[in-house]
Amino acid sequence: MASVLDDLKPALLWKHFDEILKIPHCSRQEKALGDYILSVAQKNNAESSRDDAGNIVIRKPATAGHENAPGIVLQGHQDMVCEKNSDIQHDFAKDPIQVKIEDDWVTAEGTTLGADNGIGAAAALAVLEDDTLVHGPLELLFTVDEETGLNGARELSPDFIKGRILLNLDSEEENAFTISCAGGADTETILPVKRSDGDGSTPLKVSLSGLRGGHSGIDIHTGRGNAIQLLARMLFDVDIPFRLIGLEGGSKHNAIPREAFAEVVADESALKSALETLFKDIVFEYKAVEKEMQLTVEPTEASRTPMDDASQNAFLQLLVGLPHGVMAMSQEIPGLVETSNNLAIVRCNDSEATVVTSTRSSIFSALEATRSKIDAIAALSGGDTKKDEGYPAWSPNLESNILKTMKKIYTELNGKEPEIMAIHAGLECGIIGEKYDGMDMISFGPELKNPHSPDERVHIGSVERFWKLLTTTQEKLA
Repeated sequence: MASVLDDLKPALLWKHFDEILKIPHCSRQEKALGDYILSVAQKNNAESSRDDAGNIVIRKPATAGHENAPGIVLQGHQDMVCEKNSDIQHDFAKDPIQVKIEDDWVTAEGTTLGADNGIGAAAALAVLEDDTLVHGPLELLFTVDEETGLNGARELSPDFIKGRILLNLDSEEENAFTISCAGGADTETILPVKRSDGDGSTPLKVSLSGLRGGHSGIDIHTGRGNAIQLLARMLFDVDIPFRLIGLEGGSKHNAIPREAFAEVVADESALKSALETLFKDIVFEYKAVEKEMQLTVEPTEASRTPMDDASQNAFLQLLVGLPHGVMAMSQEIPGLVETSNNLAIVRCNDSEATVVTSTRSSIFSALEATRSKIDAIAALSGGDTKKDEGYPAWSPNLESNILKTMKKIYTELNGKEPEIMAIHAGLECGIIGEKYDGMDMISFGPELKNPHSPDERVHIGSVERFWKLLTTTQEKLA
């Protein structure tokens, strides 16, 4: 069957990306994609290995005459963030991603595209398959479970890779080289809730939807609305009596929540009128960045009985009080977010509410200070917190040899110098740099917009230029 990607260049890269789109590969569900990657290695008679975590390395020998060139590691991750609009029927566990071309962009039909990091993985597989390329010894490293906490990289053994030049193919700005990233960690707040008997009234579902969402690192400075916090804020401020059954929203720690839903018991007409008044203020407040927000109130079937007054108040206070957005800007790098927090996920069951927040910072003490703030707010609400280990920041090295080499190559190819940048997002380079002494690292990629959201798209022309930069770099280093 013909694909809309068939005529795009470079053909090998897009061919592999088209295959990746057909294979389910949400975080922690990458085995089928790993099997495909290994099948490509076998087809090309390449040495390969998969560790117990699911990380894969493929080794491609140097082009004849270039065996003594330094070893290069091309690195990306196998998993994708699986997000979809609520009105889209799509099962990420079995359905292929449906794509379309709009102008010079590839995007998906109401779901995340998975160009993060499917394009990087496809580029590495294309390098493996293309025997016309000139290069030194290559290792292609495909990690797992990057999007939930860089967990695959954590499991890499000291002898899994040998090369000491790492080209990370997981950046999203075409004209920039990334040489530094933030560290991050998640906090889970558990709040006990007590419930009381219902009074027989018809429960209502309050939905806030249509927000843009986005990547909780790259997009956190844009001021986009957080659906969880905005819905909690309206319920906290509403001036009519109601009883809260539950509030849920968000699905990924690294995605800004686009939708949130609450179950309440109240007079439908009075609640709808009061919420719509508050919603008008929020629409005005966010008019520059959120143009498609929608609020609906409609009858539903109750999932459980309402919370008692004390639990309802504590829960809403927690959601309104937790920080979301930029906490501090860097005092050394203009325009760089130093510290942020994403109020990412909330879930309710019969006896407790669970809230997940994701904190990022390029300074470890600032990250821990924000997590302490979350601890304090949770304690004031009567909740307890659980903290994960987190992952380290990647410190910049302006004297990096690979940076100097690629700056020269980029300038020769494009007639201008690239931007050198640090990003407020997590990359596996921080962990890999800690595991492998002497690793010289850089991250680059094609132009992606709105990763981690159904608005994700990749610029077609930039993919071809990314390929040219990648293959020219391999040749120059050989």
